[in-house]
Amino acid sequence: MDTWLLILGMLAITFATRYSLFAWPDLRFPPLVRQGLHYVPGAVLTAIVVPAMLMPEGELALRLDNAYLLAGLFAIALAAVTRNLLATIVGGLAVFFLLRWALGQLPI
Repeated sequence: MDTWLLILGMLAITFATRYSLFAWPDLRFPPLVRQGLHYVPGAVLTAIVVPAMLMPEGELALRLDNAYLLAGLFAIALAAVTRNLLATIVGGLAVFFLLRWALGQLPI
């Protein structure tokens, strides 16, 4: 029962926050809130990617055989140099799969 209440509560909160933008279309945020909202995409992406890079098997793996970490660091460097999203994605994936192949971690 607690699980269903939690799910219904999350549904209500999610619906309310998304519907409020349609219910009050003239709603304007203060400049400080608008400035803070610019950081949300980067914070969310970081919260998703960093744990996957640092803990691919569920525990901290700061080792040279961690292809996730090495490819992620390469992708970060590539993004900083090129400022090109497609080059970052393709280069990061290529390095990731090459590292997995070189380290014998591909399930082939």
